[in-house]
Amino acid sequence: MKGEEALARAILRSADRCYTVPGYPVSDLAGRVGAAITANEKVAVEYALGDSLSGRRAAVIVKHVGLNACADPLVHATAQGLRAGVVIVVGDDLRAAASDVVQDSRYYGEVARVPVLEPDGETIGPAVEAAFEASETFSRIAIVRVTPGLLDADVPETPAPRSGREGSLADPGLTMAGRAQAADRRTAAMVAWSRTSPLNRYEGDVFHAVTVYPPPADPDVLARTLEAGRPFLREHRLLEPPATTGEPERFSARGYSRTFCRDCPFHPALAILSERRMRTTCDAGCAILAMNPPYRVGLATYGLGSSVAVAATGPGIALAGDYALLHSGLAALIDVYERGLPLLCIVLANNRMGMTGGHPVPDILRYIAWADPVVCAADDTGALRRALTLPEEGPRTVVIKGTCPEGAHHETLEYRDL
Repeated sequence: MKGEEALARAILRSADRCYTVPGYPVSDLAGRVGAAITANEKVAVEYALGDSLSGRRAAVIVKHVGLNACADPLVHATAQGLRAGVVIVVGDDLRAAASDVVQDSRYYGEVARVPVLEPDGETIGPAVEAAFEASETFSRIAIVRVTPGLLDADVPETPAPRSGREGSLADPGLTMAGRAQAADRRTAAMVAWSRTSPLNRYEGDVFHAVTVYPPPADPDVLARTLEAGRPFLREHRLLEPPATTGEPERFSARGYSRTFCRDCPFHPALAILSERRMRTTCDAGCAILAMNPPYRVGLATYGLGSSVAVAATGPGIALAGDYALLHSGLAALIDVYERGLPLLCIVLANNRMGMTGGHPVPDILRYIAWADPVVCAADDTGALRRALTLPEEGPRTVVIKGTCPEGAHHETLEYRDL
């Protein structure tokens, strides 16, 4: 069979859901697996991360320039973790046959510190399952990189049984710095894994490396691979595992955590979410503080503008600031409404970039009137209690309007007082 068919069969065996933005050379592959077409590639990855939080494996199929749009949640997921595996299958258009640029997607492995697998005809099927296993083992997204030549090649079918592994979210007791430190420990384990991958093999004197990042540790192996013409990362640095001395930083060891300003207008809404034990995905910005004490309602965060799509396939509740929604969340909100997905989207609207110094933000209501949002004053607890409930079907957006206290900027609260 052709490589495209073998790859499609492997994806259908290993993934529970598939998303795509079509483009050469992966449009037909996406069609073969019935991948859902999303507003953009970033939304596709966010849906996949939401599926992961719900225990479903998800594949995202994009072309090389599409991977650029995935970069923010791709990098964030490495430190924040995931549950079920998420794999991005990226098709590189090596000769710009249907693209305006040429690029090498394998370098995203180094940028995001994620495993990148580049199978040949012998390993195209097993590589997909290996990528899902790596995603779950190291709690981060994995990438499978393919080319037009491989998709069109005659290959044997080599099915791989699906494993039952599970990843993990970052420990909620860790600070953001602590999460990065813990992720570095898993990166060190990932480097060790790449050296022993059963899919890497010798054929005579030629070493066929399926695991492209991290690269093999032996420079001689890398040299022979390049001499044989295998499409390895040329001039790739042989990275040493990151330093992992000391324990990852915890709130309890630091003695305090960052939280909302004492006079923040959104305390009543956050208190209701906490009282009702409603778990949310949080956007970057002020909303991310809901993951910290004293509220701890945030389950996960994957970057600015990410909460809407992640919540739609994950916990069902998104917590975002008005700027985060304007920045890169609107495409997801449009996609969610088009699909009629069940979602409570909570927008904390203070008309400013609260986390970065109070820069002004346009009125969000001008740009989401089509969503027919429920609008509440931040101090109207009766209206908040009525509005902050899960919709019975489809999406609902609640905009909570409040004014930030002048001069305040994220007070710290002593951990022992929480």
